[in-house]
Amino acid sequence: MWPEGYGKRVLETVDSSNAEAARIALGLAGPEWILALSQSAARGRRGRPWVMPAGNFAATLVMRPGEAPEVVALRSFVAALALFDAFEAVTGTAAGLALKWPNDVLMNGGKVAGILLESLGGPGGHLAIGIGVNLIAAPGAAQVEPGALAPVSVLGETGKRVTPEAMLEALAAAYAAREQSFVTYGFAPIRAAWLERAARLGEVITARTGREEVTGTFETVDEQGNLVLKTPEARRAIAAADVFF
Repeated sequence: MWPEGYGKRVLETVDSSNAEAARIALGLAGPEWILALSQSAARGRRGRPWVMPAGNFAATLVMRPGEAPEVVALRSFVAALALFDAFEAVTGTAAGLALKWPNDVLMNGGKVAGILLESLGGPGGHLAIGIGVNLIAAPGAAQVEPGALAPVSVLGETGKRVTPEAMLEALAAAYAAREQSFVTYGFAPIRAAWLERAARLGEVITARTGREEVTGTFETVDEQGNLVLKTPEARRAIAAADVFF
């Protein structure tokens, strides 16, 4: 069932759903989902291109949260949990699903979905939560950076053919429930639920920031959403990085 209070628009083609969110944000009365059935200029984190074969999922939730920027940014965890819930709903199982810090969803160890948060209009402005899911097809290994996890698709991993519209229905309902929990109870229950689903928790991983590479044991995610690694020298809290297994 579509969640109360959330708008929905489905576009046959657009440059990107996040770009469309920026264009329409000021005219919206409340949060709205934008589903793009085709994108000509999709992008992921750090401006990387996002490959979108026909039948895959690209959508953006545009909203105006109103909290401080550091609180607004925690919605990447809200969105990740909602994606986990939605995958469980459309495939019938949570087996093989895991969440990779900061904003990927894994299926059987491969990347099946990614999340991109963008601030529209600065502090107090709108937020765009862009979500891409490999429903039907995954990019080839040549299209991802060296050392990154291999992309996978829902169809390839489960044999289930899920339409973008069905994925949106499941995701919108799941997000609304997780958002309600977040605004009511804060980050603590979201953080706990995320950690229960975290990939490689307790294992040695590598985080690459723009300046350095840190390898250590993935200890936790702290109350600010930072990745906490235990290294031989010290305990490190990392705010932003790409993680490699």
